Amino acid sequence: MSMWNLSELPIVGAPMAGTGTPQLAAAISGAGGLGLFPGGYLTGDKLAEGIARVRELTDQPFGVNLFMPTPVDEERDSARLRSYAEALAPVAAAADVQLPEPRWDGSDNFAAKVDVLEQARVAVVSFIFGPPPADVVRRLHAVGTQVLATVTDAGEARAAVAAGADLLCLQGTDAGGHRGTHQVDAEPNSSGWRELLPDVLAATDLPVVVAGGVMTAQDVDDALAAGAVAVQCGSAFLLTDESGMNAAYRAGFTAADLTESVVTRAFSGRPARAIRNDFVARFDPVAVPVYPIVNQLTKPLRAAGAATDDRELVSLWAGTGWRQAQPGAAADVVAALAAKVAEERARNE
Repeated sequence: MSMWNLSELPIVGAPMAGTGTPQLAAAISGAGGLGLFPGGYLTGDKLAEGIARVRELTDQPFGVNLFMPTPVDEERDSARLRSYAEALAPVAAAADVQLPEPRWDGSDNFAAKVDVLEQARVAVVSFIFGPPPADVVRRLHAVGTQVLATVTDAGEARAAVAAGADLLCLQGTDAGGHRGTHQVDAEPNSSGWRELLPDVLAATDLPVVVAGGVMTAQDVDDALAAGAVAVQCGSAFLLTDESGMNAAYRAGFTAADLTESVVTRAFSGRPARAIRNDFVARFDPVAVPVYPIVNQLTKPLRAAGAATDDRELVSLWAGTGWRQAQPGAAADVVAALAAKVAEERARNE
């Protein structure tokens, strides 16, 4: 099994598009982990600005996450998208927002961001929603960047290996936010990384990072003992000082009366794990797998919720262990997660 060599500690900070910040990525890397700056939803220029800001804050290695482009089909999906828009209309009216006209573009400015990353020469670029194209992998390798591909089963792992990935991030069902399934309309499995890891390790010799429900030093120890080289954590960092979590999100994330996390397509059209609020309860049954157009539709509703501190309108992305998240400095969370690793190293010195 290959050893982890991207950071001092085997702790990767999940990128968390929309909530991750340069400050969070820098703090995680500065504490000995590997911070990932979220490139999803950004333009090339905004990505370049974010990378520059991380570099102002730390001289340690860090990475960037990109969303793979999603093919869209207006002819196939326009009718069911209209149906979902009609379902959303009463809530939009109550929030005094206008639902946007769909932009049938699933590229997420991918080409421009790859150009930026070719120049930026960050330590690692991670990809979600599919294996990266072989030519993109070659371009990143040529500038010394390693490629981390997100997968949710052994089949996707083999596809990532074929694309030329250097490492895999195996995401289990307990992970918060978007599932990394390679096909938009695929129903994600309900297995945690503990169940999935043996099959993935049997399918490839690449080092595997595991994600999903990793909240404690014992979780980290379990992952390393099972054959992972590192863990990727998101929910553990959401309440930290460096997180970009807005007040509505924080209110829902910490609410005692919201007790269930579910995988839903209600906010974006892709399956994603969130705390069940009124929006999920109302729209999950009628949500359609039309990503990223559904994400466009719900964006002004989510923005209205954030502006009015309304937890019922925002996407409360959270892994199953969200109740264990602690406020404070991200560096302290890294240290807590890596406590058993540090103890082991001290014994061996």
